[in-house]
Amino acid sequence: MLSGKRILVTSGPTHEPIDPVRYIANRSSGAQGTAIAEALRDLGADVVFVSGPAQVPAPAGVAVMRVETALEMLAAVEAALPVDAAVMAAAVADWRVRNAADQKMKKTAQGIPMLEFVENPDILQTLSHHAQRPALVVGFAAETENVIAHAQAKRARKGCDWILANDVSAATGIMGGTENAVHLITADHVEHWPRMAKSDVAARLATRIAQALA
Repeated sequence: MLSGKRILVTSGPTHEPIDPVRYIANRSSGAQGTAIAEALRDLGADVVFVSGPAQVPAPAGVAVMRVETALEMLAAVEAALPVDAAVMAAAVADWRVRNAADQKMKKTAQGIPMLEFVENPDILQTLSHHAQRPALVVGFAAETENVIAHAQAKRARKGCDWILANDVSAATGIMGGTENAVHLITADHVEHWPRMAKSDVAARLATRIAQALA
């Protein structure tokens, strides 16, 4: 179904350094992004997999590009272009420390060090408006409240074609778990998918991508 199509998948968290031994991250395991890459591969796609420091092994049979930070992920994404479609499943840190230390910070009598933050590049928005924009750009919205409304606003703001939204509140067990419950949001409708294994979410999304690119 996807033979001859080149598809980019981003996955995992990013790690934004504070000093050589500390960093800012999030709880993303990379499991959903990995499953999506595998499902696209199984449909015959040539998959480029850009991954932050995930907790799960990278999929076999795809081109793997490993990164640590958001800036590195953006560079890898742009290096992978052109592609026919992109699935931006990575949980990229919104901010990084502007004044990251070259040496390990020590406790001192002066008290707690002050960290100055700066926004990271918005990779999804950058790709959605890129000169080499893929025919289909799919983003993710991990929310803890007002999931549909926040995701619809995000899709419009970023300029991507689809958003897969999910509730990652602690009670759901989705972040770091084996299951997911997503809502596929396009410009004109919302599909509510039942809770299922992340591999099944990936297979369903891969089929939809194949249909869209046909």
